[in-house]
Amino acid sequence: MADWTVWLEATGAASAAGGLGYAKYRAPRVYWSLVGLPATWGRFSYSYRSTMDVCGLTVQPSGLRAFMARNVARREVQPVAPKIRRIRPTSTGLRVSLRLPAGLEPADVIASTERLRHAWGVHAVRVVVVKPGVVELRMTGYDVLRRVRMPRKAQPHDMAVPVALRDDGTAFERDYRKVPMALTLGANFSGKSMYQRNLINGLAQLPVALVGMDCKRGVEQSAYAPRLSALATNPDDAASLADVLVAEMEDRFDLLNLHGASDIWELPEDLRPAPVVVLVDEIAELFLISRKEDEDRRTRIVTALIRLAQMARAVGIYLEICGQRFGSDLGKGATMLRAQLTGRVVHRVNDKETAEMGLKDVAPTAVPTACVIPANRPGTAVATDADGGWCKIRTPQISRDKVAATCRDFEHLVPDLPFLAPFRPHVPAPAVDAPSLVK
Repeated sequence: MADWTVWLEATGAASAAGGLGYAKYRAPRVYWSLVGLPATWGRFSYSYRSTMDVCGLTVQPSGLRAFMARNVARREVQPVAPKIRRIRPTSTGLRVSLRLPAGLEPADVIASTERLRHAWGVHAVRVVVVKPGVVELRMTGYDVLRRVRMPRKAQPHDMAVPVALRDDGTAFERDYRKVPMALTLGANFSGKSMYQRNLINGLAQLPVALVGMDCKRGVEQSAYAPRLSALATNPDDAASLADVLVAEMEDRFDLLNLHGASDIWELPEDLRPAPVVVLVDEIAELFLISRKEDEDRRTRIVTALIRLAQMARAVGIYLEICGQRFGSDLGKGATMLRAQLTGRVVHRVNDKETAEMGLKDVAPTAVPTACVIPANRPGTAVATDADGGWCKIRTPQISRDKVAATCRDFEHLVPDLPFLAPFRPHVPAPAVDAPSLVK
């Protein structure tokens, strides 16, 4: 009987070890909840003060505190570390709220994130400023970007669309109310098109007008025609469409002036015009020309885009521009247009200069990270936040057919905008299975 007991205990231990090893790679959330979280929490609690001291995140105590420690508590005066206010576990990591003592600033903690990561044995540490004097350490226990799983609560709402997963396990949202104009850069097979698919899939579920500019004869955006209010597939149509958008912007400004509003969201719902999102698939196709005769057309397009980027936010017209490169080498007006695009998402690039084009003027510390994105991880990118920081994200895989099906399902949300009617793409009628005439 004793032999059977020993055998069962050994078999159970081996099965548990094998199950944990399997969960570590196939179900990292389960492994983190069972093993990683308790171990990391204990390591953090045991070594917190010494780690802060070694990393230079402590300050000398005030005179009163030093006097009380020497004369009342009869103990040695020690440096003061940030005070732990709250520890909250998550399914992907650990979040710790810290109250910074006088003499420390969030930049000091941000500069030590790599040392904190190694000291506590976690995958990554990010610092988020909650309010003056309070920061939150967001520790990630494992690589959440290896297999992207969007949170269940991440659904399109208002003018915000979840399009990717952050490296701290939260959803990255494209919020047009906070960041109205954005630029997405990336080389071939970097995941730039996948990012746009997720964006269109979310926008199709909102009551907005989608305007596409795909000068590659519409090979990317023509599949989403049921949900598009307008589509330009060549530079000539794009120039005409840009002029129409500028005219609509001026009409909406007249509407705002008439009702004393500063933007369309202050208007009553029955008077508020539908928001318009302009999706430019490849910006270079609108800038580059092969003939002298096309110079006037290029100037029209660039001037219209610059005017929209500068002023159209208040009237609910937003720009989403994609491209492989976006610098002064495209021609006159490229740098001026890029400066108006606040949001930046940079996928894997072929050279450092392209990463600097997208990030150096808004988040210079993110340029080295964008330059080392591996080619075997398509969809990984560096994105700027609405609060001025940056993070690493990765978009989930979604097929073109699924996005096209979503556009068909929400075709009824296409707003009635007469000024876009001439540019409405042709939507073929669905095929009907007719009875066979062959007996």
